[in-house]
Order: sequence, then C-alpha cells, then structure tokens
Amino acid sequence: MHWAARALRAASVDAVRFYHRLEVSVAHPVPDTPVLFVANHGFGGVIDLNVFAFAAAYDELGVDRELITLTHQIAWTLHVEKLIEPFGARLAGMQTALDAFEQGNNVLVFPGGDVDALKDWRHRNEILFDGRTGFARLAVEAGVPIVPVVTAGAGESLLVLDSGRRLAKALGLDRAFRLETLPLSLSIPWGLNLGMVGMLPYLPLPTKLTTSVLEPMRPGADETVEEFAARVHVVMQAELDEMTEDRRPIIG
Repeated sequence: MHWAARALRAASVDAVRFYHRLEVSVAHPVPDTPVLFVANHGFGGVIDLNVFAFAAAYDELGVDRELITLTHQIAWTLHVEKLIEPFGARLAGMQTALDAFEQGNNVLVFPGGDVDALKDWRHRNEILFDGRTGFARLAVEAGVPIVPVVTAGAGESLLVLDSGRRLAKALGLDRAFRLETLPLSLSIPWGLNLGMVGMLPYLPLPTKLTTSVLEPMRPGADETVEEFAARVHVVMQAELDEMTEDRRPIIG
C-alpha cells in the first residue's frame, strides 16, 4: 500500500474509533493461512462505516497478509477505481479472489452488495444477502475458511426512508449498472436525497459502532454450497440480533 493511502487509511480508522466509539471483539484467532472474510454492509457509497470498522478490526487481529477487497463494479463504471485500488479494492469476481488466495492474500467480501448496503431504516439490523451464495462457492473452491465479521450501528448514520428497489428496477439500473437500489435518504448536509447521497461525502450521525469477528467456518462433509452459505448467514444474523437486542439508536 502506498504511504499516502496508508496514512489516509490510518486517519480514517482513528476517526471511526473516536467519533463512533468503535468497539471490536474477536471470538477466535484468525488462522495463519489465507481466509475469506465475509462482512455485512452498513451504508454504501463513499462513506460505508462498516468498511472502516472492518479495517480497525483487521488491525486488531494483527494479520500481516495483504487484504484484497472485492468491490462492486460501479466504482469502475464511474471511473473512480484509481481512488480505491491503493486500498486493496479490486473488481469483484471469482478469478480475482482465486488469484489473491494464490498469492497468499486474504480476501474480504460483502455478499449483500447494494441490497445490503442501501437498505432502509427498518431493516438496518438485518443482514440481506438476497439469496447470494457465491461467497460460499468461492471458499469451497479455494479451500479456505470463512471468517464472518459483523458490525452493528452503521445504518443509523443517516435515515434511509426507502431502498428504492422498485424504482431502480423500473429505471433499468440493474441492467445498466448492476444496481438494485436507489435509496431515498435524509442526511447532513444533503437533506432529502434520492440515490446520490451514497456517492457523496455526508456527515454521519455519531452512531456507536460495534464489530464482532466470529470463529472460522468450513463446510460440512455433506453440506452443499447453498447450505453452507445459509449457515454462514444464520450465524451472522444471530450475532447481529444479539448485538442489537438492547441497542438504542445512535447511542448504542
């Protein structure tokens, strides 16, 4: 990682630790082999707090391996890839991940994509993978364990009134940009906004973040990819349910 990217990453992590009172818990040491980290989204776009929360957790794990983050193609469609590639972001794809593992790197994926990243307020404590199982298939094919990482609180950094899935489909965004959402949100300083706030810097509310790194998971002997993916999702949702059971919005 270039020194400038490293400095910006460190400053961003420190800001999230302070402003969002981030707490990280680690259930089990991460294996000293390449692993696939599977995480849930907070709010997508330029400021996805779960990405910074994960970075803080990765630092606490003390892992030396380079981390490759599988990233939605919208960054390349908008030609901003050179801004994020220095941080390890790569266009999401099976071969990209397999190459990273072959080179001895760890890989991070947010399976829910924009469906999970841009969900509305009432679903803020739900992990929405939208039936996607590619992450489990990747882990099986690469022979690496999945380490689930769950973050709570980021969906309270602004108010998403509606995910806009019907509108996105009506406008053909799924075909043009592989986007299934067009959220209607309320944020500072943009006020009421349709869609673009996720792509613009906004001032997040000082919501408390908590991140939990769970035990590594591997598929059972007779478990299908779909069953393995479902089991990972169940474990992550159960952890998020426990983390948010007595949670007060923003306060934590």
